[in-house]
This record gives sequence, structure tokens and C-alpha cells, in this order.
Amino acid sequence: MTKPLILARQVVKGYETAAGYVPVLRGVDLEVPEGAMLAVVGASGVGKSTLLHVLGALDRPESGGLQVAGADLLAMPRSRLPGFRNRNLGFVFQAHHLLPEFSALENVMFPLLIARVEARRARAGALGLLEELGLAERVHHRPGALSGGEQQRVAVARALAGSPPLLLADEPSGNLDRETGGRLHELLRRLNHQRGTTIVVVTHNEELARTCDLTLRLEGGRLGPWGG
Repeated sequence: MTKPLILARQVVKGYETAAGYVPVLRGVDLEVPEGAMLAVVGASGVGKSTLLHVLGALDRPESGGLQVAGADLLAMPRSRLPGFRNRNLGFVFQAHHLLPEFSALENVMFPLLIARVEARRARAGALGLLEELGLAERVHHRPGALSGGEQQRVAVARALAGSPPLLLADEPSGNLDRETGGRLHELLRRLNHQRGTTIVVVTHNEELARTCDLTLRLEGGRLGPWGG
């Protein structure tokens, strides 16, 4: 049996606001095997992004157990979390957050250079990813000269630059039209199959949800069957 890359038990997370404490995750249980593709669906505002931030070590839960890629995230010192994220996680958001003054190639190279990969190797790795994602003719274009779908593919390439075992995607096609979004979904599924990258994607898109190995609904602060 494939071992879980993500193992969450009774994860609780909320936020302090001017009106008081607001609970968001009320005891989330989740197990995602290595190499699987999981979709998380749910109404706006139920905490899907919060869940991704917790799984991605961007937010620390208040209680529960959480292991990702063999690491106990609740026991890990905060000072070690950035290094853990750089080695193990790739993030793709609805807004691509590309650096506008950099070319597509430079945007994908950037996380590798931060990780102190030698510049020649970083360039070769970034070129290979962009070619794999169908952007060989666009590598020297800045984001402003790319279409929305092309920008999101650059963002996917950047997320995969360090070959992380886990990719977290928060409504990655939310700003794209139906056809372009569908191509992005096919790309994510192909990367999942060919690279074995474990993917957790938050989405409102039912077509994408149906293509995933597992789909769960976040409701009332807990994960349960989708039923879609």
C-alpha cells in the first residue's frame, strides 16, 4: 500500500478578529497517499485556502497532528519551516504572482537560485520545465506579454522547479476561461501521472474534481465525502 504523503489528525485552526475568535478548521482528518491527486471542494469562505496554508506550513494549526513528507510540522521549529517548504512544496495560486520585471525563464529559475543551485543548472532545469509545459517559444517573454493561461503555466513550472514531492494549488484556474482552465487541469493531471507529484487542489470546478483520484468536501470545518 502506498504510504501517505500527508497525514492530518484532528487539525484545528482559527483566527482572532476584532469580533473575537473565529474557528475555521474544527478537527480535520486527512490522508493523501504519495502520487495521488486530491480535490477539495466547498463553498466560498469555508476555509479551503486555510487548509492549504496549514498543509503547506504557511500557517501553524492550534492543535492536532500533521505530518507532511515524513516531517512532523507541529513539532518542527518555525525557523526550519522555510527550508522545509523550499525542499518539499510547490504552490500555485489563483493569482500567479509572477515577477513582472523577469522573463518566464527567470521567474522559473528564481526559486532554484534562492536554493543556491548553480546558475547554469538552474537555467537548464527551468528551460526543460517550460518546454515540457509547452512554453518553449515564450521563455524570454515577460508576464505582461503572456496570456493568462501561459502565465499560469509559468507559475506551475516555477512551483515544480525544485522537484517537490507535493504541489498545492488554490483555485489555479479561477481567473481563466473554461477552455484555458480545462487545458490547465489536463496539464496538472498529466504532471501527476508522469512525474508522480502528489497534488492537492482547491477548486470550484466539478469537471476537475471528477478527474482526481479523490474528492472531499470541506464543510463545517471538517472534510467529508463530496457526493458530486
